[in-house]
Amino acid sequence: MLRRLILASLLCAAFGAAHAQLPAPVAQMLAQQGLPDDALGVLVLKGDSVLLSHGADRPMQPASTMKLVTTLVSLERLGPAFRARTELRTSGQVDGSVLRGDLFLKGGADADFSGEALETMLRSLRYRGIRRIEGRLVLDRSLWQPARMDLGQPPFDESPEAYYNVIPDALLVNKNMLQIDLRSTAKRLQLQMQPALDRVSIGSSMTLVDADCAKWEDGWKLPEAVRQQDGRIKVLLHGTFPKDCARSYSINVLDRDDYLERLFRQQWKELGGKFSGTVVAGSTPADATLLAEHSSRLLPELVRDTNKPSDNLLARTLFLSLGNLAPEAPAGSAVLPAEGETSFARADAAVRGWMRAQRIDDTGFVIENGSGLSRLERITPQQMAYLLQAGLRSPWMPEFLASMPIAGIDGTLRRRLQGGPASGRARLKTGTLRNVVALAGYVPDANGVQNVFVAMVNSEQAGNGRGRAVLDALVDWVARSGAAPGADAVPVSAMPAVPATAAGR
Repeated sequence: MLRRLILASLLCAAFGAAHAQLPAPVAQMLAQQGLPDDALGVLVLKGDSVLLSHGADRPMQPASTMKLVTTLVSLERLGPAFRARTELRTSGQVDGSVLRGDLFLKGGADADFSGEALETMLRSLRYRGIRRIEGRLVLDRSLWQPARMDLGQPPFDESPEAYYNVIPDALLVNKNMLQIDLRSTAKRLQLQMQPALDRVSIGSSMTLVDADCAKWEDGWKLPEAVRQQDGRIKVLLHGTFPKDCARSYSINVLDRDDYLERLFRQQWKELGGKFSGTVVAGSTPADATLLAEHSSRLLPELVRDTNKPSDNLLARTLFLSLGNLAPEAPAGSAVLPAEGETSFARADAAVRGWMRAQRIDDTGFVIENGSGLSRLERITPQQMAYLLQAGLRSPWMPEFLASMPIAGIDGTLRRRLQGGPASGRARLKTGTLRNVVALAGYVPDANGVQNVFVAMVNSEQAGNGRGRAVLDALVDWVARSGAAPGADAVPVSAMPAVPATAAGR
């Protein structure tokens, strides 16, 4: 009992001494933006010292800074040579130009699987001399359980057709997106759709209006996919569109089984093939023969494309892959035994297992999908800061740092913090929801000493630039700092190691 009291006293003293009050520029910005002190959670670590702590042990909504958890754990557990794979297999036999038997398209959480990749796989069948497929096309999404996590899910917000809202599965082609080209004159709206899908067309009930082309989305209404009695599908756009305007937009409105089936039929027909069978969902037999495959890019490239532009779909794909795939040379990945658990439970256990191995207490930690696009996810600034410290110790530290937006240069920070002391120097992951603004990463001080930086604003008043102004002021303050640790810094060595615990599962 005495030991516990001593440890607790050390911890409170360390964080309390680090800053009983916020730096003046940050406190002033909070007041100016009408935000209370308790809306802000901060932990800044300078080497082995705590430079600033404010509400650091409180679980908060991290928004997209949660992607740092997903991407670092992915690098640590899967490694830089990891690749996910999509396979085309058959349980039948090739008889001349005829494939007699089912064709299986087996998903492996391949984030790069595209229409071009599918066409290349089908073209390889034609190179084998196959012209006609006498059997079914079986879509195998069984890597993840449940296989269709999108079914029955309420929309996150008012834009379920938007790319950032796509819920992944293990066999997703083109991210299930249709690219729509809209071009108008004073009297007519012309539409084009890519990719071409078998018996899918596009139409519009949109009204042409006198409006600023740059604000065309103001008149956008939720599109829909209407199934005709003959099996055809018509994608219908609704709302208004400015006259004399040209824009391109991608939408997710087709059921993914429809999308993949109709893409397959269209491409196979264009390649000169014949297929009159049905398309069903199912699993691939273990002894099915491999005909063609496609591999994703290496994991560090996917991690970069997750964090720089803050890609929710990529983050969710990596998170779910954590519990279902393992690195394996030379193929890049191998499937782990499922053991009856859901893919979420396995991914959640993988993240928590890594945290505990790093001696990061997961009490209060909540991860729902690994992207931060969630109203449930929670992490304390302290947990995030310790994760970032672990990132600096990781053998894959260069890949992890290279994935983060650079202040004022690229990614989600390309127009932010420009001209300030952190511009071109700080690497920070952003996070934004209606009531959340967050930053987490690394900020060098005036002497080039690296600081682990975590700051989150959780408040209904965080939007409209208010929370962002506070966090930017905090980044500037850290970037201008550089005094040797003294009264403002408490050695982390004086603090107890964070024990692992089973709480918070």
